[in-house]
Amino acid sequence: MTTEKKTVNKTDIPKQEDSKTEDIKKKSPKISVRGKSKEKELLKTKKELAEVKDKYLRLYSEFDNFRRRTAKEKIELVSTANEDLMVELLPVLDDFERGLKAMEVENSENEGLMEGIMLIYNKFKNVIDKKGLKLMETNPGDDFNSEIHDAITQIPAADNNLKGKIVDTIEKGYYLNEKVIRYAKVVTGA
Repeated sequence: MTTEKKTVNKTDIPKQEDSKTEDIKKKSPKISVRGKSKEKELLKTKKELAEVKDKYLRLYSEFDNFRRRTAKEKIELVSTANEDLMVELLPVLDDFERGLKAMEVENSENEGLMEGIMLIYNKFKNVIDKKGLKLMETNPGDDFNSEIHDAITQIPAADNNLKGKIVDTIEKGYYLNEKVIRYAKVVTGA
């Protein structure tokens, strides 16, 4: 018998390891290890994007509120810029009016003097009126309003209708562009 020897190539013999890895590849899911890490990275990036968007919206809203508030403050500042000056001029205006009343009572012989003082008073009154100063109307019998009136004292009311109402005005109140700069000092009925 002759024995023939067959030569076998390495490629002809199936490797056990190769067949095992192929079986594992077939049975395992399609997502690889790199795919899982990319998925986690994508979720992390989406979360960071949502946080950045939220921060941006909050910052934008805060800036918008700041812009509106400063614009409002600027308008208010311009409209009440003369408030300190007007408050200082109110006693001068009161004295002027008291002086005019005293001159009318005396019926002075100097009509020219009275006329000159009235011209100065009217000019002064026109200037402060142009700057936004308005007289607060308070008449006897009006309801007492603590937001615009300052009660100096209470007196017994002669009539029941005057209880809790203004009886007399001691000092006039004034507005500067709809803002109270001096409360009217009044006497109320009790």
